[in-house]
Amino acid sequence: MLADLVLLPVLLAAGLVLVWCARAAADGRLGRNQVAGIRTAATLASDEAWRAAHRRARPLSEGAGWVLAAAGPVLLLVPGDSLSAVVAGAAALIALGLTVAGAVVGSRAARATAPRG
Repeated sequence: MLADLVLLPVLLAAGLVLVWCARAAADGRLGRNQVAGIRTAATLASDEAWRAAHRRARPLSEGAGWVLAAAGPVLLLVPGDSLSAVVAGAAALIALGLTVAGAVVGSRAARATAPRG
């Protein structure tokens, strides 16, 4: 139970930060930087590429955040630390998969903005 009380705010906060970053980068409030967002050569090439990448990746990135945020309160509903670890681990793996998928589609969108030639 103590582990749940530690994991709940961590998962909730991490998830909400991820949702905020996804939204802020997609709508232009979070510009190119070296800390948050999809940081590849293609996405950092221009402001246009950055925005295109994050607009395309937004549903997946937000989904990752919501998975983490939802997992926190679920921990209070499951009995035992072992099952809590399974819930937290599953949420982390799902969020990781969504984040990687978002980075892939975002990078493709960023590359599509590059001038041809």
